[in-house]
Amino acid sequence: MGVAKGTGRRPGLETLILDNNKQLNLNANSPALHLIQQIRDEAHRFAITGHRARRGKAQTRSTLEDIQGIGAKRKRNLLNHFGGLQAIKSASAEEIAKTPGISQAIAQDIYNNLHSDNPG
Repeated sequence: MGVAKGTGRRPGLETLILDNNKQLNLNANSPALHLIQQIRDEAHRFAITGHRARRGKAQTRSTLEDIQGIGAKRKRNLLNHFGGLQAIKSASAEEIAKTPGISQAIAQDIYNNLHSDNPG
């Protein structure tokens, strides 16, 4: 079943579309229509909440997290040492290696990932 909003997209003017493409219009005061409206509104709220959560998570994800061997602790150390991602990108591998917990090999991996066309 589908629910199509009516003209002007006003509540109570919805058309129900059944699986055989038959259309059904219920009275605006119908308890069945009110139940269908509540189900539709809840499904919409659920979808919007999930979308916002995924979008928020994507916005807080750091490029550093895509580099193998960089977990939360090393990421925190790097950001504390340099102050931000742009400073890390501007640093040489040798400068990155001066960060506590970052070896020369990991520093080179970080540098390579931040300066390649296809990080990760």
